[in-house]
Amino acid sequence: METLRVELGSRSYPILIGQGLLGESSVFEQHLQARDLLVVSNTVVAPLYLNALDAALQPRRVIAAILPDGESHKTLASVARILDVLVANRLGRDCAVVALGGGVVGDMAGFAAATYQRGVAFVQVPTTLLAQVDSSVGGKTGVNHPGGKNLIGAFHQPVAVVADTATLTTLPPRELRAGLAEVIKYGLICDADFFAWLEAHLDALLAGDAAALAHVVRRSCEIKAEIVGRDEREHGDRALLNLGHTFGHAVESATGYREWLHGEAIGAGLVMAARMSRESGHLAAGELERVTQLVARAGLPTHISSVQPTVALDYMRIDKKVQAGRIRLVLLRGIGSAFVTAEYGEPALHRTLEAHLSG
Repeated sequence: METLRVELGSRSYPILIGQGLLGESSVFEQHLQARDLLVVSNTVVAPLYLNALDAALQPRRVIAAILPDGESHKTLASVARILDVLVANRLGRDCAVVALGGGVVGDMAGFAAATYQRGVAFVQVPTTLLAQVDSSVGGKTGVNHPGGKNLIGAFHQPVAVVADTATLTTLPPRELRAGLAEVIKYGLICDADFFAWLEAHLDALLAGDAAALAHVVRRSCEIKAEIVGRDEREHGDRALLNLGHTFGHAVESATGYREWLHGEAIGAGLVMAARMSRESGHLAAGELERVTQLVARAGLPTHISSVQPTVALDYMRIDKKVQAGRIRLVLLRGIGSAFVTAEYGEPALHRTLEAHLSG
């Protein structure tokens, strides 16, 4: 087991990475004080891992809330179901919520924990690559709205993240590829050497090589923990973690969260961010090609044929980084060097959308 830390003063917490962790009682005895627990999972993950987790959490009182799978269920109605279970079982303010699943489960369970009795403890047990490298770390919780992605939510840090890399062996290939989008993002924003490592080891990652996957989980969490530690509430550098997300979230919203996995939409968004950087005169043509090729090799889309550019632009205008009516974008000066800006030409943005979208 490897241990990283997100340093946030009194809200600091560990990220535990290793094989078989969700079945280890000692892990939860050390980092989880509550005696009454609600485990939130979904219909895909619960049959695989709920029994092992339940055994590791004994002799505590453990209640389960099992939700439908998929981004389309990441709604206030689903969070209300979680809250109903908490209330029906009379769980008090000293309880804890445990999220067992991917990013959707983690976001909803975390939001329920943030709001129940004005905040209870929360543990992330991510079971997908995307959740282990990204969404489980940093305290962003929430749900989607028909008007846009993640518009309703709260910052609520977990007390621990338990990333059991053994769960990646049951991950469908499509979900594994989707998780690689967030991994590629980390190399692009601040670690050119990591990006080059991904270029060299992508085949091993796609084949599910345990050592390669453990490396990307660890390195991704290191980068995110460092950024979150210096900018918890996204007033500065944390916005860099949204590279490709303004474009990708627009794709998800425009297609009703049903056509593309989050990571697939982000893969296309990374290519659009790189193209926008090139169109704006920041990124060399060769680096745009490297980004496009790596995303394509990962089996992720570089073009979305089901979204019109004008529709995507409408959704981008409600992105959380919009200030004074201006869409701020995360762009690249080079691989490993990202920045946030509202200084770009509208024609460049239109050319970018038209190059990668078509309705």
